[in-house]
Amino acid sequence: MVYEGGVGSGSQSSPYLEFEKPIVELEDKIAELRQLASVQDISVDDEVRRLSEKAKKLRREIYSKLTAWQHVQLARHPLRPYTNDYIAEMTDEFVELHGDRAFADDPSVVGGLMMLEDKRMMLIGHQKGRNTKENIHRNFGMPHPEGYRKALRLMNVAEKFALPVVTLIDTPGAYPGIGAEERGQAQAIAANLKTMAGLRVPIVSVVIGEGGSGGALALGVSDRILMLEYAIYAVISPEGCAAILWKDPSKNIDAADALKLTSKHLHSLGVVDRVIKEPDGGAHRDPQAMAAELKRVIYEELDYLQHIDTDSLVERRRKKYMNMGFFEEDST
Repeated sequence: MVYEGGVGSGSQSSPYLEFEKPIVELEDKIAELRQLASVQDISVDDEVRRLSEKAKKLRREIYSKLTAWQHVQLARHPLRPYTNDYIAEMTDEFVELHGDRAFADDPSVVGGLMMLEDKRMMLIGHQKGRNTKENIHRNFGMPHPEGYRKALRLMNVAEKFALPVVTLIDTPGAYPGIGAEERGQAQAIAANLKTMAGLRVPIVSVVIGEGGSGGALALGVSDRILMLEYAIYAVISPEGCAAILWKDPSKNIDAADALKLTSKHLHSLGVVDRVIKEPDGGAHRDPQAMAAELKRVIYEELDYLQHIDTDSLVERRRKKYMNMGFFEEDST
């Protein structure tokens, strides 16, 4: 649940999560002290320093013991940076490309040509909205088939011009509406999976928020799968899992634990290749620092992949996914 409070700035209009409340109360006290000092011209530096250290220690303590459900809440935080936020921070050379050349342009998928320092690439990502109007426009980050077909078109363009592909994943899942199904939602996702598996350019995927079901996987078949520290990646949402397994959506906390959807779990299982650390308190507390770290890691990963010859790259990608899900059965 999101409450009104003072995440990061002491402002009473910023949303915060329930488990963040003790931290926010300290930050609000710090903001009040600074405001008092500016009005009455008194020094509060020592007290501010003491409270800041206390808040920092408390934040690290709370975030070191987060439950799976709290990870879900953070991944969905309304102030968490989205694809367009990262693009704006990482480069001033981005040319957005629109449309699937068949039906329409889907705003829930953003893609285009981008320069990252000296590297040219095709960047494609899910995009959510910040308010009701934007969420309606972006369909809450849930793509229609035309969104995936736009992504597929851009991947083919990238292959034609030997450009690496970077995808930023952040969706609850593909849109399940009647119109989307009529226009071939499953086929569109399947086409992306097939094409990405054999695309003859490096692919890096980063789960920046929610990675939900096939709607996420349609942008996630890659050479390197990365996750931000508090992102989630699962075959289904905790609410959906609870409704199916327990016939009770209120079992979402149990479902989150069972799904093993956190970056720590997925890295230990070998599904995710690398976890990108977030600023203390999550990416929403310092979007600029998060974007700088994401930029550094993407550049580093592409630099590594671009030294592998194309045939080896595709074969390694194929083996990577073929090896997922293998297990040994104890005969005793």
